[in-house]
Amino acid sequence: GLLHAVYLVQILFSKTTGTPIQSNEPPRTRLQSIFFWVRVLLSLAVLGFAFAVTLGALFQGKTTMWPGVPPGVSVVIFFFLMCFVGLMEGM
Repeated sequence: GLLHAVYLVQILFSKTTGTPIQSNEPPRTRLQSIFFWVRVLLSLAVLGFAFAVTLGALFQGKTTMWPGVPPGVSVVIFFFLMCFVGLMEGM
């Protein structure tokens, strides 16, 4: 999957709060750690590219948004809908 970027968020929250991440798995070997971080970085790269393409299309008006809606409003609607989808995923 391409959602390995959430592991980075998990690690950041763990470091920020000082709470250790509990796992039933044994500690990763050096090769497993390298593979893990490559997947996280690849996931972040794909996510960043998708984000750039989406925002580029929204600001250039290359979407199927209703005629007359300014690009800035399209971006606000996009982020609102993404937040809504994220909240629904968490339920």
